[in-house]
Amino acid sequence: MILVGVDTGGTFTDLVVWDGERLRHDKVLSTPGDPSQAIIEGLDRLGVRGLRLQLIHGTTVGTNAVLEGKGVRVAYVTSKGFADVLTLARQNRREVYALEQAIEQPPVPPGLCLEVGTRIDAQGELLERASDEALEALAARVEELGAESVAVNLLFSFLCPDEEQRIAQALPERCFVSCSSELLPELREYERGIATWLNASVGPLMARYLDRLCRFLPGSRLSVMQSAGTTIAADQAAGQSVRLLLSGPAGGIAAARLVGKVTGHEKVMTLDMGGTSTDVSLLDGAIPLTNRSQIAGWPLTISSVDIHTIGAGGGSIARVDEGGMLLVGPESAGASPGPACYGQGGTSVTVTDANLTLGRLPPDTLLGGYLPLDHDASRSALLELGKELNCSAQEAAAGVLRLANEHMARALRVMSVERGHDPREYSLMCFGGAGGLHACAVAELLAMRTVIMPALAGVLSAQGMLASRPGRDLSRAVLRTLDACNEGALKQAFQELEAEAAQALAAEGIAFADLSHTHRIELRYLGQSDSLTLSWTDLDGLEETFHKAHEQTSGHRLDRQVELVNLRLLSRGPAPLSELLETPSGSPAGPKAGEVHLPDLNLKAPVLQRTSLQPGTPFTGPCIIVDKAATTWVAPGWTAEPDQWGNLILHRQN
Repeated sequence: MILVGVDTGGTFTDLVVWDGERLRHDKVLSTPGDPSQAIIEGLDRLGVRGLRLQLIHGTTVGTNAVLEGKGVRVAYVTSKGFADVLTLARQNRREVYALEQAIEQPPVPPGLCLEVGTRIDAQGELLERASDEALEALAARVEELGAESVAVNLLFSFLCPDEEQRIAQALPERCFVSCSSELLPELREYERGIATWLNASVGPLMARYLDRLCRFLPGSRLSVMQSAGTTIAADQAAGQSVRLLLSGPAGGIAAARLVGKVTGHEKVMTLDMGGTSTDVSLLDGAIPLTNRSQIAGWPLTISSVDIHTIGAGGGSIARVDEGGMLLVGPESAGASPGPACYGQGGTSVTVTDANLTLGRLPPDTLLGGYLPLDHDASRSALLELGKELNCSAQEAAAGVLRLANEHMARALRVMSVERGHDPREYSLMCFGGAGGLHACAVAELLAMRTVIMPALAGVLSAQGMLASRPGRDLSRAVLRTLDACNEGALKQAFQELEAEAAQALAAEGIAFADLSHTHRIELRYLGQSDSLTLSWTDLDGLEETFHKAHEQTSGHRLDRQVELVNLRLLSRGPAPLSELLETPSGSPAGPKAGEVHLPDLNLKAPVLQRTSLQPGTPFTGPCIIVDKAATTWVAPGWTAEPDQWGNLILHRQN
């Protein structure tokens, strides 16, 4: 089968194809109304539609539905007396010192929050069980409310999952049902409830989308990227839709890890700048995972790549607020009409317009290799912005870039400085269609001295899909003090989780012998709510290991019993093409070589074709490196050197 990686973004849809001999790629404008149309267009352009494909897809269908509040109508079913859990939330104040807090709408309206008489206690004992007649009445109420989907979240359901299954079987067959005990069998009923609601809200949308895409690709095999940087078969993905909400960015992190390994720069901070947003992360040889993400303000306790996202992309709109201050983002011009320079009727000044006006993007650039830029439209839009700021178009463009760079540097500080990491000890890896235009400036703001531009930086997230491993991340609650734990019982629990993961992956054709398993455990002091995740081998010395880890992260240790909260299993199969990034790329050409005027620097800079650069031959900035999918601005004071795989390694000279 021909391998295809697809990353659907808010502005562009990127495709990378590996046919066993060469790597090809394309970039087409996204079609937000139906993302599959852009994918089909890209496959047509690459000449592989109709062939047998193994397609790995990073999708934003679920993400956009959550961000825009366009999920399906969900009924929330829980234990009697707990219908208000999602509304009460955690009582966190977004503005700590504000006397009047904004009223936030609950995820599920009170009229759609339903209760049943089933009650499970903290030891997993069934205290009360809803009658068959009560469940029939519940099903009738769901029908009456017109809910398309149902989220079932009983108190302590993870200790007695059969009761949620009984409720699910009683509900109308037409409903999509999401059970918390299957999705997130852990304590914290609010976070578990939010995950179950999110899954129920976007599950039917994801099912319809993936079914439509599969019909467009008969005879092909379709997998979807999960938030944890692993893939799942399309026929299993809809039931796990909450695990796909950070699907796209995960592909870039998977590819960045391999690029870092190849280039010998495993300590990297990543900056993935697309048309709509920028994702940043910090890697130290492994893909960083977290269970404490957020999406649209909701807690996302599903295992996901540890990234920080901001609304600063090439299409981020620049404007002047009521006080006369320049703002950039988070609003984006999107794919249609797009920035003014797209020539599709857009009049908003964006970061891309600023780069074009200041010469960072050569005038003859074809975005994605086919979309010409309208320089006059950009300049006209920037002239209007300059009038509002009482400055020239060039000064306005420079201000837009400075502000965008500061936004990205601040995001990188969140992932590094605020967590005790010194950015100077890391290399900055930039990718995405716009990342190379800002790499040097962002690195300088963080005093970083090395920048890595991957060979296919403009489509790296799509390339990362091909290097991602099928996998499952499973968990099981324990809730016992360490001195009450039996090592044999814990090992048996891990074996059961391994069997569950193996069964799910076997449905994708992955043999048990090809799986690798990582065991982790969550520990906390008895009485704490927060926990630390550690690697697991056995109980010997585990308590002291936790004390040291707690002291390192919190600055102190307590004379208190240690509680084992959750077991966590990470199961991984083999990647379709794990050595993909070690293959020289050879991208198709971008704009013509020559030179371009840089008005803010009052000089001319050479424009170099990336495919013409010789490995091991350094050159100095200022210059512009172009290819089909991305442009790299090598600023004054920087040198760049291509390596044997086509990556560009930039070093700061002073």
